[in-house]
Parts: sequence; C-alpha cells; structure tokens
Amino acid sequence: MTTIDALRREAIDALAAGGVPAPEVDADLLIGHVLGLSRGGVQARALISSVVADDAAAAIRAAVTRRAAREPLQHITGLAPFRSLELEVGPGVFTPRPETEFVVQFAIDALALVPSPDPLAVDLGSGSGAIALAMATEVPHSRVVAVEKSADALPWTARNIERHGDGRVRLVEGDLADALPELDGLVDVVASNPPYIPLGAVPRDPEVRLFDPAAALYSGEDGLDAVRALSRTARRLLRPGGALVIEHGELQAADIGAILRADGFSAIACHRDLLGRDRATTARR
Repeated sequence: MTTIDALRREAIDALAAGGVPAPEVDADLLIGHVLGLSRGGVQARALISSVVADDAAAAIRAAVTRRAAREPLQHITGLAPFRSLELEVGPGVFTPRPETEFVVQFAIDALALVPSPDPLAVDLGSGSGAIALAMATEVPHSRVVAVEKSADALPWTARNIERHGDGRVRLVEGDLADALPELDGLVDVVASNPPYIPLGAVPRDPEVRLFDPAAALYSGEDGLDAVRALSRTARRLLRPGGALVIEHGELQAADIGAILRADGFSAIACHRDLLGRDRATTARR
C-alpha cells in the first residue's frame, strides 16, 4: 500500500536525478494527471497521507520514469496550457511555450484595435494552433486562418481548432512561403512563431532537442530562412497599415529588422520578454 506523500517524495527524487528543472512541480502535475487532481489537491492529500491504489501508483511511476528521461511533461499528459486554453499536443507537433504567450499579446492587441466588425488574422506555421486560437478566443469578433504544412502536426492543429475554434478558425494545409494568395491585401494581422534555430546550433534542453520536430526548430544556416519567406508572405497578405508579429531568438532582432526593412515594412520594433531577452518583433505594412 502506497501513500501520496511517499509517491511524491519518490517522484521528486527521480526527477531531480534526471535533471528535470522543476522536479516538485512536475511531480505534483504527474500525480495529479493520473489521479485527476489539481496541484493543490495533490499537496493537500499528501499532507494527510492519502492511500493510492496499486494500479494508480504504477501509472504514476511509469509517468515519472518517462519524465525523468526528459520526455516533455506535455507529451505525457497530452495537454499544454496556453493562456486560457488547454491544447492537445504530442509527438510531431511543437509544444507551445510561455514565451509565445507573451508574443501573441502583441497580435491580440493589434487585432482588437482594427476598426472592423470582423477583423482577419493569419497564423503562419500554426503547429498546435496556439497563436491562432489565442487570437480567436481573445478577440471573439475576429476571423482567423491557421496555416500549417507538416503532415505530422496537422492532426494536432485540426483537433485543437475543433475543440476551441468556435467555427471562426479555418485550417489551411500549406507552406507559409506561398500561403493564401486569395487573401492578398486583405489581412489585418499576420502572426507567426517560425523555426529560427541555425542548422549548426544544438538546443540545450533535451525536451527540445529530442522531442520537438526538427521542421519547427531549424531554418537554414543563420536560422532566418523561414523569417525571410514569412516577411515576403506577410507583405503580400497584409492590407496597408496591417500588423506583423514575429517570435524569434534573443540574438536575432537586428537581422530580422533589416529583413523587414528591406521588404518595405515600417514601424519596426523589438520587444523584450519578462526575462529581458529580445523575443518579438512587430512591424506595419
């Protein structure tokens, strides 16, 4: 017979030994996932040494073993929190990050300010659908088109749009380089978290290096091939005065600004995230 507090201590030790950055948090979330409890619920039951059934204890230990091997927590639970949403994720799709929650705010703000009863936004390289769905749910009178190329990612995009899109998000299979010619000059906001890691760079975190799809990470020798294509596509899609929002690496702001300036964008600005790192660039058509 096993108690939650004993399982929790065991899980924390195993996760810490595996180098997981926040072992206590992940232990609580994994136990809660198996038992259907919030993190607070796990901690409350640990205080009174609640007993855990053998099959549930085995499931918790299996989940902890996977996480200790640095499989992403979101792959184990099948869910990734993103702003007000819970998105389904797994192998083949990029797991949305807290940094993108910061970046998408610029797109939401721009979309909300459009003087139209049904402003139009496009998310290029949508992946899980995080950016598209955040815009659609937080600007509820908007229309959003999500563009995704990867055959592995598309089922996840479709599933999340079905779950959260409320009929206002349209999924289009296609490459961001030549997407949506029928919308040229009609779009109010284009937003994207494109791949931006240089081919020679190796991500530090095993969760990224081993589990995120390469197509969502790497983009040419300098990491900016997708951004170059994105800039040209956004220039074509946006109406005059329309807004572009791009997430990028912390050392890429100057190069991205130069790309956008060469393509005719104005009001180019870089924005730092909560850790003070360059994280997003915005511009106007």
